[in-house]
Amino acid sequence: MRITGFVIRIIKQLFRDKRTLALMFFAPILILTMMWLIFDSDPYDPEIGIAADNQALLQAINTEEYVLFDSSKDAEKSIKEGDLDGYLSIEQGSQPLLVLEGSDPSVNQMVMKEIQSLFTQQTEAPGLDIEYMHGEKGMGMFDSFGPVLLGFFIFFFVFLISGVSFLRERTSGTLERLLASPLKIWEMVISYVLGFGIFAILQAAFISWFAIYVLDMMMAGSFLNVLIIITLLSLTALTLGILLSAFAQNELQMMQFIPIVVIPQIFFSGLFNLETITEWLRWIGPFTPLYYAADALRDVMIRGADFSDLIGNLSFLLGFSLLFIVLNVAALRKYRKI
Repeated sequence: MRITGFVIRIIKQLFRDKRTLALMFFAPILILTMMWLIFDSDPYDPEIGIAADNQALLQAINTEEYVLFDSSKDAEKSIKEGDLDGYLSIEQGSQPLLVLEGSDPSVNQMVMKEIQSLFTQQTEAPGLDIEYMHGEKGMGMFDSFGPVLLGFFIFFFVFLISGVSFLRERTSGTLERLLASPLKIWEMVISYVLGFGIFAILQAAFISWFAIYVLDMMMAGSFLNVLIIITLLSLTALTLGILLSAFAQNELQMMQFIPIVVIPQIFFSGLFNLETITEWLRWIGPFTPLYYAADALRDVMIRGADFSDLIGNLSFLLGFSLLFIVLNVAALRKYRKI
């Protein structure tokens, strides 16, 4: 009888927590649906170009499915702009050269398979040299996905720790005492961001150092640029964690934001090719911080990009941080009007 009464109390308590009930049913359905939309989509069709002055060889192959260029320089420029996955250079007096973008091993394999099938249509297939614009021949999947996973784990742990820490500030009564002081809301938010931010950045820097220099993750660019990216990503995760913790009453409710806010971002971070995602779902990517952080990390770690090449992505990360700070100030106004 006592067990029955205890079970009934727990059931009633869960029914009163509508958000937990909704999460139990909605979050798994959301994530499974997104995985279905990604994995059940059409396979990626690589973009391949052909730069040729060997008209005899060019006429022997079907070029209707490829982008034609007047010179190899134009094709190389198209790769740098992200429009091509590789191009075939066919020059008079030399054997064909396949130049791959190189940052994604799976795409590299698709391009090479396509080109090889192109030449097997001829009775005498010429030899083929292969060059990599980025990456290298022996680059594994971990090197390709490493920057994305690095950004995701940094974002995840900083978001979780900052959100729970700020929640404890509220539940312990510390925040209420601060709100009773002359300290202004924006000063409180900046103080929390700076205080938590120091440890968040140190944590992210240590994770990055371990991944690159201990796990030997590919690193073609400057580690300093990686630190700049993960610093802005940490600030974005930190300010978002503090913001959402204002709407949670306990640690369990803070954890509920993870499958809704954090996990879906990995689908738009470059871990999966965005070209294969359904078009009406693809637009979500640019509204997520990890979309820009992962792209910047891949640019530095795989493509060796300089700081000037990162300004666009870094600007978006900084913009997210400033937006979340402003929203934090607005969210805390409900506790005290200033």
